[in-house]
Formats: sequence, structure tokens, C-alpha cells
Amino acid sequence: MGHPESVESVEQLATVWRAMVLDRDPGADVRDLPGIAVRWADCRFPFWNCVTLTTDGVGPDTLARDLARAADIMRAKRHPGFLWLFEDLLDGDARAALHPAAERAGLAYAFPGTGMAGDLPPLPEPTHPDLVFARVATDDQVLAYADLNSRAYGFALEDGRDGLAGSRLWRTRVHAYLGLREGEPVTCAAAVEADGRLFVALVATDPRWQRRGYGEAVTRKALYEGGRGTGLTRATLHATAAGAPVYPRIGFTPNSPIHFLALRG
Repeated sequence: MGHPESVESVEQLATVWRAMVLDRDPGADVRDLPGIAVRWADCRFPFWNCVTLTTDGVGPDTLARDLARAADIMRAKRHPGFLWLFEDLLDGDARAALHPAAERAGLAYAFPGTGMAGDLPPLPEPTHPDLVFARVATDDQVLAYADLNSRAYGFALEDGRDGLAGSRLWRTRVHAYLGLREGEPVTCAAAVEADGRLFVALVATDPRWQRRGYGEAVTRKALYEGGRGTGLTRATLHATAAGAPVYPRIGFTPNSPIHFLALRG
């Protein structure tokens, strides 16, 4: 209903997270309900525990109902996760009612994000004077990727490893790259094919090495190799506040603000 880029963004989340969650646990809760997509591995890695609202043009009454339904789904799980709410799918009245409706449903604001997409120009092969890039191909490299995400997002190392350890998907279908500084993994990014697009996922840099251009360099590497491997040029991603300034330099345009909501403690 007038927000095709935001609809694309939520559809990309639902598509990619289906594969990621089922890779983690073939018996995971993966359902498409009226107005709600559930992608919940019920593991310790909170990003793999996801619910999102999927209908465009939602009004305040429907929003209140769907927030309550989503919160009930989250309460039934063992491990915490997030409701990803794409603001541009709400009409003006629903946006104004969002925060009190979330509070009534027992949800609290966790952190912001931004959906982005772009038809990327041809990217030159990326380089960075400090880094050597390595594609994730071994179990140890998957663990290094998990640990970088845990450090960057403030999770326990065991949480990230519970989400990614042993993943075959991340060693085969995902164009996942580590950036190594003097042999030490310090940054990572991944691109995976999803419905004719490349989806950029789980970009992270060790907090000790941030603000040096490492995240941008490794994201460019993942997109460059993903584009070479698939022939795709359109890409999507969901940026945190820290990463949002980086991606327009690569060719991405912001679309919907994203509200990450969690159950109130």
C-alpha cells in the first residue's frame, strides 16, 4: 500500500531468517500467520529468535491486536528474542499509537534499526591496507564469525556460538567473510542469495578495532564475491544505528525505520 521498499525489506527478513533458523534447528518454529511471520530457533542467539509483522497499511486496532499476538508467541518460548517492527508498514494513526500499544502488550523498546536496499553499481575488488579477507569455510571460522558478533553486540560468546556453531549453511551457501588483521579475525560480513537479491547479514567488528573502515571493507568483500557468484546486483540489509552511516557509501538507500522490541523483564 505505497511502501514497496519496506515490503521488500520485511519479505527479505522472512525469507533469509527461514533458512537461517532452520539451519540452526530443522524443528524450529517457522510459521506464516495472518499478519505475523515467526522465525524462532529458540536458541541462545537472540537474533535467531524473531517475530515480525508483515501487513502493509496497518491501522491502530490491527497493530494493537498483532502486538499482543506477537508478545504471546514470544512468552511461550524458552529463550528471548526480538519483534522486528517495520515502521513504514504502519499508517499514521498506528505510528502515533505504537509506543502505548507496545507497552500494553508487555513489550519494551530495545534498539533501533533501518531497512536499506540498493541496485549496486559494479564494485571493484575490495582491499584494506590492514586486512586480509578469508571466506568462512571451516568450523573454526564459523566460531570466529560467531564470536565477533557476540563481542560487537554485547552477547556472551556462548550465545553467538549457540546460533552458528556447526552450521553447514554458513560454510557453503552464504558468502561469509572474515577480515583478518595480522592473522586475527577482527571484522566479518556475509551476503546470501534471497529471492533474486543479495541479503547482507550479521556484519560485526570487534569493539577494539572499530572506526577504522573494517566493517565497510568486509561488507564490500561479501557483496563483491556474492555478486560474482550469483550475478545479482540488487541487495538489501537491516542496519543498526552504528552501521547505518556506512552503507549509503556502498550504494544503499534507507527505507523503513525498524523498531526492535523485546518482552519487558
